[in-house]
Amino acid sequence: MDKIVELNGVNKVYGTNRVVKDLNLFVEEGEFLTLLGSSGCGKTTTLRMIAGFEEPTTGTIKVQGENVEAKEPFERNVNTVFQSYALFPHMTIYENIAYGLKVKKVSKAEIKKSVLEMLDLVQLNGFEHRYPSQLSGGQKQRVAIARALINHPKVLLLDEPLGALDLKLRKQMQLELKRLQKKLNITFIYVTHDQEEALTMSDRIAVMHDGVIDQLASPTEIYEHPKTKFVATFIGETNIYDGCITSIKGEIANITLENGEVSVKCPEDFSILEYASVSVRPEKMKFSTKKVDGFGLVAQVKDYVYVGSVLKCIVALPNGNELKIERLAGQELPKVGSKCYPYWNPEDAVLIHNESHYIFEALNNIKLA
Repeated sequence: MDKIVELNGVNKVYGTNRVVKDLNLFVEEGEFLTLLGSSGCGKTTTLRMIAGFEEPTTGTIKVQGENVEAKEPFERNVNTVFQSYALFPHMTIYENIAYGLKVKKVSKAEIKKSVLEMLDLVQLNGFEHRYPSQLSGGQKQRVAIARALINHPKVLLLDEPLGALDLKLRKQMQLELKRLQKKLNITFIYVTHDQEEALTMSDRIAVMHDGVIDQLASPTEIYEHPKTKFVATFIGETNIYDGCITSIKGEIANITLENGEVSVKCPEDFSILEYASVSVRPEKMKFSTKKVDGFGLVAQVKDYVYVGSVLKCIVALPNGNELKIERLAGQELPKVGSKCYPYWNPEDAVLIHNESHYIFEALNNIKLA
């Protein structure tokens, strides 16, 4: 596939606040890419720079291979959909959707044909004579999307467009947006702080943290193989253990923790005596009534949390840290108040370089120099 959007060395600084830091990113034609992160991570600023509503302090932005930093938003062949809908309240739905074509002085016949096609596409046939005040939140968002799509942009930018909708409607609209994107084969760049939304809709996810991309990969890769502690804890639930690698035998590393020892499959870029973090998803956790080889954790069962089809078991380690073990409702879990030995298949855990290790190495290098 061809790269349709490219950001190279992009920085955005407000006064002394560096919001986006040396960002390098490309988006392929027809891709659904999500910028995911918490408030203040730089995701919306990045989207606004692509749209033309903000200028990068340094760096270049290309759309279809052409530098666009000096171009106005309407010259970039991208359209933006906002959380607030931004519909004209005094205009009918027809007039709202037709607005962009009317500004371009397209013929009335062509406008009518295009508007009716868009209404059919977003499943709002028969709504053309209504006003925004007569529509539900989900219907308004569909109108906003139709208004953006009618100009046939190469790239559609979506800034948390479903954030104002209730949970049920949001999930419905997620599927609708994905259907539209695949049908039209338009590149979508989507901003959200909702991890489940990103996992559901995206071809790739860029997890942003403090102005940089911590990891850029497919939803499966992001969830199953997080590269940083932040990604592991931000995407879904996980159990994190911090410790030191005390031995490596074959592909298995032994990690010494405050509460005991654990085993995990070890990639080649880890070494003995390195500080590392271990991430284990609750559904990968196991338990035993007796000690398991390679594991020295002992815990007491504190509570259960029932969430429909899933039952979560909360267990406490001797230092007070809590772990979660997750099972489908009806499956066996240890009883509240009982003692158990948590463990997992070594290949089901992810070993992550600990920031403390990098700090230690940097200080050590300074001393050596």
